[in-house]
Parts: sequence; C-alpha cells; structure tokens
Amino acid sequence: MLEYKYDTQLLIEGKNLDEDAINEYFTNNFKGDCLLAVGDEELIKIHYHTNEPWKVLEYCSSLGEIYDIVVEDMDRQSRGLQG
Repeated sequence: MLEYKYDTQLLIEGKNLDEDAINEYFTNNFKGDCLLAVGDEELIKIHYHTNEPWKVLEYCSSLGEIYDIVVEDMDRQSRGLQG
C-alpha cells in the first residue's frame, strides 16, 4: 500500500512566481512526497504525491492560472488498472 496515493501534476502560469516559496509552502502545509516545483517567474511545473490533491489544486490556483492538470491514482496503476 502506498503512503501517498495520488500523483498530482500541473502547470501554473502567472507573474512573479517563486519556485523556492512554492517549495517551502508545500513542505510546510501539505503531507506528501516526491515534490518537484520548477520553472521561472511566469511558469512553474508541479509534481507531487499526496492523498489530498484538491488542496494542491486550490493553493496552486491562488498563484495563477493552472492547466495541464493530471491526478492519477497510483494504487490503481500498481494493480494494472487505469489510474
């Protein structure tokens, strides 16, 4: 059984985005692992494993426009099912 079930990925498009601040917010406010938050001041790519992807989406949408959103159930995938 996986500790964190959902692979959550998205792009954030905005202004004055700060990948260090985003990384820090995730670390301090969300339970999960495998965080990747990289990009520049206008576009950040997020990859994160969590049990509460809706919290990630809510936070990220407060930073700018979010798109290319993918939330996959890694437990289902490990059983050979559609994630």
